[in-house]
Amino acid sequence: MESYEEVKHIICRKGNTAAVIKLREKDRLNHKDKNLSVKCKLCLSGSKVLSTAINSNSNLLKHLQKLHATTKLEAKPVDTLEVSQAPPAKQQRLDFNRIVSQGQINKAIARYVVENMQPVSTVESPAFRQLVSMITCSGDTQQMGRKTFSNYLDKEYSKMESELKTTFEGLDYIATTADIWSAHNKSFLGMTAHWINTATLQRQKAALACKRIKGRHTYDVIAAEIDHIHSLYGLSTKVTATVTDKGSNFVKAFQMYQPESLSDDDDDNEEVTFTNVADVLDTSTEEGIVLPPHLRCASHTLNLISCSDVEKWLLSNPGTKGIYRSATAKCTALRSKASRSTLASELVGDVVGKKLLVPCSTRWNSFYDVVARIVEIPMTDLSTISNRLELKCIGEREFQFLREYCAIMKPLTVALDILQGEENCYYGTLLPTIEVLMSKLLEIKEGLIIATGLPDAIVQAIKTRFASILESNDAILAAVTLPMFKLRWLRDQRKKEMVKGMLAEECHKLIPHSSSCNVQDFFCFEEADDTFSTVETEVMTYLRTAETGMEILKQFPTIKEISLKKNAATPSSAPVERLFSLGSLVLSPKRNKLSDQRFERLLLMRYNHWFEG
Repeated sequence: MESYEEVKHIICRKGNTAAVIKLREKDRLNHKDKNLSVKCKLCLSGSKVLSTAINSNSNLLKHLQKLHATTKLEAKPVDTLEVSQAPPAKQQRLDFNRIVSQGQINKAIARYVVENMQPVSTVESPAFRQLVSMITCSGDTQQMGRKTFSNYLDKEYSKMESELKTTFEGLDYIATTADIWSAHNKSFLGMTAHWINTATLQRQKAALACKRIKGRHTYDVIAAEIDHIHSLYGLSTKVTATVTDKGSNFVKAFQMYQPESLSDDDDDNEEVTFTNVADVLDTSTEEGIVLPPHLRCASHTLNLISCSDVEKWLLSNPGTKGIYRSATAKCTALRSKASRSTLASELVGDVVGKKLLVPCSTRWNSFYDVVARIVEIPMTDLSTISNRLELKCIGEREFQFLREYCAIMKPLTVALDILQGEENCYYGTLLPTIEVLMSKLLEIKEGLIIATGLPDAIVQAIKTRFASILESNDAILAAVTLPMFKLRWLRDQRKKEMVKGMLAEECHKLIPHSSSCNVQDFFCFEEADDTFSTVETEVMTYLRTAETGMEILKQFPTIKEISLKKNAATPSSAPVERLFSLGSLVLSPKRNKLSDQRFERLLLMRYNHWFEG
């Protein structure tokens, strides 16, 4: 068969036989929009032109039945690969003849309502009930009312909760995130759980609660709720860390309810301490509340640097104070005019082809996005828009400053996006991200004209705000036990050797030691030496491997154990904030009368995609 650039197949059926018409590039006469013009090979003249749609063969079938009814058609073998390349139909036909069970129907209805965040009363809609009645069931289709459907959702929620508890029983290390959200004059405490699957080494997550909180959000109330949620799922002794924002109530809650660490120095110092009786009586009811280690959201910290620290430096520096104020004021006037006036918005769209963005106080990087969109517009177009809108034009020096501002802030925005991830973002991602961010900022410094000192100011702010993280052994071990990083993010050779020793020491702690008290085993030295040699070999072999996937950890069980523990947490509290984003869609203004329990269950089943499993 001749080779052509394009071969399409249309299978036309007539009775019990089929004919495959091949539309080759040289046979195709015209291809306009969604229609195709071809020649019929069965006609004697060979000049019969037929018009047919790309995804339909009805016109060709009519031609075969009318002029070639006596011609015997034989189905020719068709390459399945070529047939799979044919354009699929735009809309699949519903098969109402397929018989399904009542349970399948109920689950499909629940999935539609929960995943699309529809009202529970949808099941009582006449149009919806008519649609469900058209489905062929093995028995009589039983339509669920609102109460029956609510009871069905409650049972499914109980199943989801018990399945989560079963999953958590098989895990050793879990991390959580927590935050408080307010909507419609109500406050909710949200919590999500994150862990690494021990078999697949894939990141997994689940929403634990979005519980209503009444009264003041004091530290003791927050601590009691977090401890209750951890105890409900049996996580009190398994949570490696809880990630929250830098709110003072959260910070104080974790400071006041940390487990007491006993040391040898405490036994030596027998000083008499006096305690207020009133404080003892007030906290007597809170005994037993113990919170896990606290991690502050890295994304919130970077956002403070990009907003507060950067603006503080720009306004305190005489060389950038005036130009920063004038440039940002003109940008604000331009985007405000375009967002409030339809004529101005149409003018910007006609000249630029894009709309100007509006900053959002709750969205990180929003101010950078606004400035970056304006910088993308050529100076001539900006002047045209400003003149027609009767606004002050952005000068060349101001435009240069805005370009330098975007160039400096670009690495910060990329780092923020990385740390907000969930699927492939671990706690070990934090330190390499910070190190690379600081190095990229210092590289940008050479090409600056106006904001020459801003990169150094940002680097100093990073070192100040992340001082505890940069020296944290847990953060270092989390980074080095991620195969995608290992020691690549470290540039100082002495620090590399130090981290190697730190990893070997941590691995040595996980090696079980015999507790035999026999006289023969008392002076045993070879086993300890062999164990140390095995640990050193495992660490060196792991660091030399070139693979960067998480699957390589299966070959190094000790390092895998460390990675599962140290990387269970996420660098930021973005997951629980995404839970609140879904909550705003469930608890919409038209559904603000949902009970607190119903809202929480609908939201958790939606976040966990319970009905998709």
